[in-house]
Amino acid sequence: MPEPLWASAEIAAATDGRATGDFTCTGVSIDSRSVESGDLFVALAGVRDGHEFVPGAMQSGAAGALVSQAVEAPAVIVPDTLRALEKLGAAARDRSSARRCAVTGSVGKTSVTQAVMQGLMLAGRAHSSVKSYNNHIGVPLTLARMPQATERAVFEIGMNHAGEIEPLSRMVQPHAVAITTVGPVHIENFPDGEEGVARAKAEIFAGLQPGGVAVLNRDNVWFDLLVVEAERIGARIVSFGTSEDCTARLISFDEPLVKAVIHDKPVEFELLQSGLHWGLNSLCVLLLLEAMDVDQQTAINALSAFAPLAGRGQAKTVRIPGGAFTLIDESYNANPISMAATLKSLGARETPGRKIVALTDMLELGPDGPSFHAALAQSIDDAHVDLVFCAGPQIKSLWEALPATRRGAYAETAADLVPLVVAAVEPGDTVMVKGSNGSRAGAIAAALATLDDAGTGA
Repeated sequence: MPEPLWASAEIAAATDGRATGDFTCTGVSIDSRSVESGDLFVALAGVRDGHEFVPGAMQSGAAGALVSQAVEAPAVIVPDTLRALEKLGAAARDRSSARRCAVTGSVGKTSVTQAVMQGLMLAGRAHSSVKSYNNHIGVPLTLARMPQATERAVFEIGMNHAGEIEPLSRMVQPHAVAITTVGPVHIENFPDGEEGVARAKAEIFAGLQPGGVAVLNRDNVWFDLLVVEAERIGARIVSFGTSEDCTARLISFDEPLVKAVIHDKPVEFELLQSGLHWGLNSLCVLLLLEAMDVDQQTAINALSAFAPLAGRGQAKTVRIPGGAFTLIDESYNANPISMAATLKSLGARETPGRKIVALTDMLELGPDGPSFHAALAQSIDDAHVDLVFCAGPQIKSLWEALPATRRGAYAETAADLVPLVVAAVEPGDTVMVKGSNGSRAGAIAAALATLDDAGTGA
């Protein structure tokens, strides 16, 4: 049986609400479609009023609801349900002695967060965000779900605009933070370009506890700016990268073996992850786990067992008539940094056949979007990619920059590109699929993944 998380009286006290029923919940949900037995259903405003879904949530087993109007269910009534969720999250933070950390960055924050969680779980009672719950709803929801007996917790914090990370950092009040890297992501929302992105990421220092640790990427061009911002609030800075000045220095990552020097001592370990960027990511994870009082061997054990997340580098052998090909699914998201990194990793792979990429638009790059896409032609050349398939209006600039010998096919949409990629794949090929989530790269990866030697997708 799940442990009790909140009693209705505790919810009312935390949110300045009024309980209309006596209940105890074992979880918190904001989506009636995924309510589990014993959950508190929070009726948030959205495209549709969350109060419409209270009856369905109760039928699915919710113990009660957090609402701003009377409903026919055990409930706590508050003036504003989102504000009440924030207060419930703050109450969960304050009643627990858990040591907390937070992760942000232009690339890799979800994978790093989940890898850190693996280490926290080996070290004791741990808690983390699920999926990419990293915004103004996901962060307080993750806090509200945190059991009182939690010993360590990790939170992912994201942003699209300046000013979004600071209130979330103050909400979490982390003891340690990490910024994986800074690059041209969501750049269309920043008049001052990439520097604006860096300053927005630096907002994660706002809630850092006195004497807290900031884990920073020394290889990133914005390292010095981030150091100034971290020192402004008295953070203790540790760094990862490839220079001798790093706290954790990457010597090499020849899959699967990482060789590094951490605190002037040589360290070696293996990863299940693919991609050269995971050499640096792994050191970020180890430093953040160290800041969370997890011993290095426990951290390495967890990291070595951490498998790629869906759409973030998972490799799969797919059978087709005459043999099989390798699918590398990087379809969850994309930006110039991650595109270059994954293409570099593909180039380093030993493959029996052709190297093929199917790419869709990178979104939110502003007026420089076409040039960012066209610039990928160099990375593709460096990786010795044989065929390139492109879908989307932005990435057409890449297509036009490619030599005719590399052009697989172009389509306006990912759905239109699917049959063209499927028809081109041959046994022995290695096919990497990558693009922004909103440009539907996942549809291409899904179509390739379901092929079989009968061509039925069974």
